[in-house]
Amino acid sequence: MATSPEPATAAGGHKGKALGVSIAAAVGGFLFGFDSSVINGAVDALGDHFHLGDFLSGFVVSIALLGCAVGAWYAGRLADSWGRRRVMLLGSVMFIISSVGSGLAFSVPDLLVWRVIGGLGIGIASVIAPAYIAEVAPAAQRGILGSLQQLAITIGQLVVLSSNKGLAGAAGGSSQDLWLGLQAWRWMFLVGVIPAAVYGILALSIPESPRYLVLKGKDKEAAGVLERVSGAANGRTKVQEIRDTLSKEPKATFRDVRGPHFGLQSLVWVGIALAAFQQLVGINAIFYYSTTLWKSVGFSESSSFTTSVITAGINVVMTVVSMFFVDKVGRRRLLLIGSIGMFCALLLTSIAFSQQQGSGKDVSLPDPYGPLALIGANAFVVFFALSWGPVMWVMLGEMFPNRMRAMALALSTAANWIFNFIVTFSFEPLTRNVGLSWLYGAFAFFAIVSFFFVLGKVPETKNRELEDMTGETHRRVAREPRRRA
Repeated sequence: MATSPEPATAAGGHKGKALGVSIAAAVGGFLFGFDSSVINGAVDALGDHFHLGDFLSGFVVSIALLGCAVGAWYAGRLADSWGRRRVMLLGSVMFIISSVGSGLAFSVPDLLVWRVIGGLGIGIASVIAPAYIAEVAPAAQRGILGSLQQLAITIGQLVVLSSNKGLAGAAGGSSQDLWLGLQAWRWMFLVGVIPAAVYGILALSIPESPRYLVLKGKDKEAAGVLERVSGAANGRTKVQEIRDTLSKEPKATFRDVRGPHFGLQSLVWVGIALAAFQQLVGINAIFYYSTTLWKSVGFSESSSFTTSVITAGINVVMTVVSMFFVDKVGRRRLLLIGSIGMFCALLLTSIAFSQQQGSGKDVSLPDPYGPLALIGANAFVVFFALSWGPVMWVMLGEMFPNRMRAMALALSTAANWIFNFIVTFSFEPLTRNVGLSWLYGAFAFFAIVSFFFVLGKVPETKNRELEDMTGETHRRVAREPRRRA
């Protein structure tokens, strides 16, 4: 039977609306990427301005990540109480406050406070975006739309590294005065007000999550969102499906994720491990410290900024490539490919740095090991961006049952930030005391371990409705005895 043009047009409209609201939600990822790389260009200038040693320098860089972990932990409960949109707006406001405060910081203590506030906002955004996108996206497009979170992160990194390079170049160095008597590094932070404000405005313009609306008894509104945005043929029927899955599980509390395996359900541990491995392979050693790293092996400040921008550009391009494969190849297969690729690239980088001459910041690499280090680092970014970068966020947004999702996603994302903090905070001390070769060797070890973890523990979720996965998962976790409070 021939298909009439009207349904096709409607389907295209639904896809467009789903894409539009997903992009708006994913701007929170842009802030994530912005913060992860804004410190890249400012860290050396901050160290000189505030006379920071290794410990304080690492703490200033990484303390925002502790705020991110706290924000991620509370975001799920806030999202279920306030709604996804209001929590997005809260994240926007906190990042604006942080950007202004960090840019005008007059001492180390107040800089630390502003960094923590920004971390709280980013932690909130990092949980809400994948959850919201998973809840509004049609199953067939959920992978590509869920990948927008990571794409936004990579674009944020590229934009801020380009901005840092431009500001430092205009001032003649990141420590030099630029406008209004403020040094370039201060303007690097102040620029963050712009994307944070955009995020807040967009949060006010998108519809509320249909699953949140059902949770609050607003079935008519939920049906409308499902029909307009998600492309559901019958919104009322879909609302009833959601209500049925929600009714099978008790009210969301921490008890929903508790279980016999070290206090948690096994599925939650899978999510936490996915989030941990994404950081333990060392991606943020590249994006927090790449400018400092390349300066330490002989690059000028300008060349180091340029190399960091190129790396960020590669990250964006390969994330886009991943978006076109995640719904075709599947989440699990991409993770496996990425683990093997990252292992080989990190091993090459480790071998290159085994030939370093000097120590600490006075390091050089003789030919041909300098180019090999660059090739290895950028190959690592290629495989990370193709796989673990976007796919981890897609998986976390769709692998948990409805009632568990907010709490489990908060736990997993908090774990991601905690391991991010551990890697980031320890990078400078370990670089000095252990050496880059051993450090990149450790990242390679975690990459190969992640391969076997995915092979044995991670299920495929491609083209599965959230309600379908909820039913299957509910039956599996129901067999696990609950611990009583």
